[in-house]
Amino acid sequence: MEKTYILRGLNCANCAAKIEKEARELEGVHSSHVDLVKQTLKIQADESVDSSLSHQVEEIVHSHEPDIIVLDAAAESSEDVEESGHQQTTLWRLFIGALLFIIGIVLQEVMAVSLPISLSFFLLAYLILGGDVIMRAARNIAKGRVFDENFLMSISTIGALIIGEYPEAVAVMLFYQIGEYFQDMAVNRSRKSIADLMDIRPDYATVIREGEHIVVSPENVSIDEMILVKPGERVPLDGVVIQGESMLDTRALTGESVPRKVSEGDEILSGCINQQGVLTVQVTRTFETSTVSKIIDLVENASSHKAPTENFITTFARYYTPVVVILALLLAVIPPLLFSGEWNDWVYRALIFLVISCPCALVISIPLTFFGGIGAASKHGVLVKGSNYLEALNHVETIVFDKTGTLTQGVFEVQAIYPAEGYSEDDLLHWAAEAEYYSNHPIAQSIINAYDQEIDSTRISNYQELSGHGVSAVIDQCTVLAGNHKLMTSEEIRYEQCTQAGTKVYIAVDGNYAGCILIADQVKEDSPLAIEQLKQAGVTKTVMLTGDDETISHAISEKLGIDEYYAQLLPEDKVTKLEEIERHKRPDSKLAFVGDGINDAPVLARADVGIAMGGLGSDAAIEAADVVLMTDEPMKLVEAMRIAKETKRIVTQNIVIALGVKGFFLILGALGMATMWEAVFGDVGVTVIAVLNAMRILRK
Repeated sequence: MEKTYILRGLNCANCAAKIEKEARELEGVHSSHVDLVKQTLKIQADESVDSSLSHQVEEIVHSHEPDIIVLDAAAESSEDVEESGHQQTTLWRLFIGALLFIIGIVLQEVMAVSLPISLSFFLLAYLILGGDVIMRAARNIAKGRVFDENFLMSISTIGALIIGEYPEAVAVMLFYQIGEYFQDMAVNRSRKSIADLMDIRPDYATVIREGEHIVVSPENVSIDEMILVKPGERVPLDGVVIQGESMLDTRALTGESVPRKVSEGDEILSGCINQQGVLTVQVTRTFETSTVSKIIDLVENASSHKAPTENFITTFARYYTPVVVILALLLAVIPPLLFSGEWNDWVYRALIFLVISCPCALVISIPLTFFGGIGAASKHGVLVKGSNYLEALNHVETIVFDKTGTLTQGVFEVQAIYPAEGYSEDDLLHWAAEAEYYSNHPIAQSIINAYDQEIDSTRISNYQELSGHGVSAVIDQCTVLAGNHKLMTSEEIRYEQCTQAGTKVYIAVDGNYAGCILIADQVKEDSPLAIEQLKQAGVTKTVMLTGDDETISHAISEKLGIDEYYAQLLPEDKVTKLEEIERHKRPDSKLAFVGDGINDAPVLARADVGIAMGGLGSDAAIEAADVVLMTDEPMKLVEAMRIAKETKRIVTQNIVIALGVKGFFLILGALGMATMWEAVFGDVGVTVIAVLNAMRILRK
C-alpha cells in the first residue's frame, strides 16, 4: 500500500528529515520519503496499518510543526488561501511583537522608567514572538527529542532572561522569527520556480468522438482515439499527426528555442505547444505513460535519490548540535570554576553558542541547491533521476560512447552496391531488401528505402535475426543471408572483403556469395565540439564501442578525437569491455556510458552513470538510464556536466559560508567579543543567505 500525504506549510528541511525518519520507524511501514519542494510525504506500508496510519502521521508531523496542515493527497485543498492566511498571521505577530519590543526599549533606555513596567513589555513581546517555539521545545523534550532548533532558541533566551538580558532575549526571538519568515519566503520562491519549470502538464484534451469535439481530462483518452490540438494549446498526449501541419514549441521538453515543424505522419510528444495550424492527432500512449508524465514523475521524484553530500549534511547536523550544546555547557561552568570569573558573563557566552549552533543553513540550502540543479537541467533538455547522479557527473573522468545514433546520426544511406559475378546491382538490392523486410534496424531500413519498390511479404518466410551477425530469411524457397563478415565466416561462405570505409552488408543466396552493399552513417555536427569540450571539462579518457568494422570505427574515432575505440563488438561484448575499462580507471573517479537507450540498456545499467541519448520517447531509455538527454545532441552532455559542476560549486559555497560564519562567531562568542545580535546573524542571517544563493542555480 502506498499513501501520500500533503504537508501544507512545511518549509524546514531539518523538520522534513525528522518526519521522514520517524514515519519510517512506524510499525508496518517499509519506507517513507518527504519531498520538501512538493510538500508531500510518501509512505509504503502494509495494508493492515491503513486505518491508524493517518493519525500516526499527523501526530509525528505536529510534534515537529504544529501549524502544518496534514491532508490525504485525495483531499487536497486550496494552497493559496492557506499559505496567504499563514503569512498574514505571521506578519501580524511579528509586527505586534516588534512594536512591544521597541516600546520596552524606549521605556528602559530613553525614559528610564522603573524595571517592572519595561519588563512587562519585554515579557509580553517575548511570549508573542517565542511562545510557539517554547511550546514545541517542551513537547519535543517530553518525547525525548531534545537537541533541535526549538530547544536551542528556548534555552538560550530563557537563560538570557534569567541573567537579566531582557532586550537581547526578546531580540533573539524577534530576529529568529523574522529569519524564519524570510527563509519560508525563499523556500516558497524556490519551490515556485521549480514548479514553473515543470508546468508542462496539459489541463485538457479535445477528443473527437462520433464526430463531436469533447473536452475531457487527458487521463480519460484511450490509445488510437483522435484528438484535436488548436493553435496555442499544449499537446496533451503522445501521438502521430493524422492531419494538419504546424510548428511546435518544444522548449519545455528539449530546451530548444527553435520551433520544430510537424506534418502528417510525424510523431508528436505531449508537453509541446502548438504554435500555428490545427492538428488532428492519433493517440499512441495513455496519459500515464506519456512523455509529459514521465518527465514530471522523474523530476518530482528526483529528490528521493539523495547525493552523498546531502546524506553527509544530515548526519553532520545530527551530531553537530549536541556537540555544540555540550561545549556551551562546559563554557558556562568550567571557566568560572577554574578562573573565578563572573558566572553571568560565561553563561551569556554559552547562550550565544547555543543560538549560533542551529544547522538550518545547511540542512535547508543543500537539498534545495541539488533540486534546483535538477530543475535547471530539465529546462535545458536533460533529465536527471536524482541528486546522487547529478553529483556523480562532477567525478566523471571516463566516458564510453556507443557510436550509432549517439556520435553519428544513425541515418544510414546506401552509398554503393558491389554485386558478385552473375548478379546485377538490382538483383542484389532486391534480395537484400526482401531479406531485411521484417527488421527495424536502421541499416535494414536504409536498404529497403534504397530499393524503393513494393515488397511482397507473402514470398518471405522463416525470418530470423542473428544477434551481432545479421538476418536470415527464406524467399521463394531460396535461403538468403544478409549481414556482416562474421555471418559469412560462421556460415563458411567464401566472400570478397570490401575495403571501403562504411558499414558493409554482405549478401549470400543459397550459400553462394552474391555481393556487398556499402552503407554510410554521417557524424553528428556537434559531436567533434562535444568531445573537445568534455575534455576541457575534465574528462581524461573517451572511448567508443561499436559493432561496426575496424575501418569505419578507426575513421570516426580519428575524426572526433576519441582516445580509444573497440570495433566489431556483439551486444554482450560491450558489457565485458565496459567492465574492463572500469577496472583501469582511478578508484575515486566515475565512468559514464552514453548510448541510444534501446539496445544499450545492459551497458547503461552497468555504468556508474548511464546516459541515454535522444531517448525521450523510449521506455527502455528512461528505465535503464540515470540521465536522459532529450534530444540527439551530444552537446547536451556538456550542458549536463556544466550544470552539475555549477550545482556542486554552489553547494560548496554554502557549506563554506555556513560553517565559516558560524565558526567565526562561535570563537567570538567564546572570547566574549560577540553579542546575541551577532549570534542571530550567525544563525538566521546565514540561513537566508545560503537559501538565496541556492536559488541562483535555477537561472543557469
